[in-house]
Amino acid sequence: MVFIPGGVYEMGSKKSLMEIQMDPTDILNPDRHMLGPEDPAHEVDIDAFYIDMYEVANADYRQFMEAANHEKPRFWDDPELNDPRQPVVGVSWTDAERYCAWNKKRLPTEAEWEKASRGKKPVTYPWGEDPPDKSKANFNNEFKKPLPVGSFEAGKSDYGVYDLSGNVAEWVQDWHWAEFYLFSAKKDPRGPKKGQYKVVRGGHWMSVPDDVRLTYRNASVPSVKNKLFGFRCVKDAN
Repeated sequence: MVFIPGGVYEMGSKKSLMEIQMDPTDILNPDRHMLGPEDPAHEVDIDAFYIDMYEVANADYRQFMEAANHEKPRFWDDPELNDPRQPVVGVSWTDAERYCAWNKKRLPTEAEWEKASRGKKPVTYPWGEDPPDKSKANFNNEFKKPLPVGSFEAGKSDYGVYDLSGNVAEWVQDWHWAEFYLFSAKKDPRGPKKGQYKVVRGGHWMSVPDDVRLTYRNASVPSVKNKLFGFRCVKDAN
């Protein structure tokens, strides 16, 4: 696991705010719907934590299946997806949560995930400002499937975390609400208390370039099991 120091950082994006030039807190403004769920950019203060250096791989998940007598993922027998080194896919949010708990860890919050991806300075991608390409990330269906975890040395974050952009999108702990950033707590935000969708971060192997930016937010019903979503775990530093 990789240690991520605590502290204050700016979460989210200013992109849409600059495009439409409006006050992000004005929820009655008819142009408010033009803001994406990445806005507004806002400061958050998180405690230090540890995060998996790599996405959970099939080999890791097999240990959980055997030890906990857990059902196999949806695509476990697909030869395109079941290499032991590939990230596990075909798992629901609950499957991911149970794996992390079995491993005495938990799913990251959105704020933790973005901090690990952003590193020590404001950047657009985990590796910096250069646009994504095949040396940095698995995206845009360039490789036709998820690749073994840790395949992109040039794409790791400032803290040394791999595959935060592309390969598989990652389940996180939070319920999704598009307007949550307007009302988010500054200290260790945990997302809404309930919802219909869980947040998914990071883009995946079929994502277009814009969707592998580290501020990009996606969401899904927690029961979905597809070829695009995986996860990684975190644990508290204290």
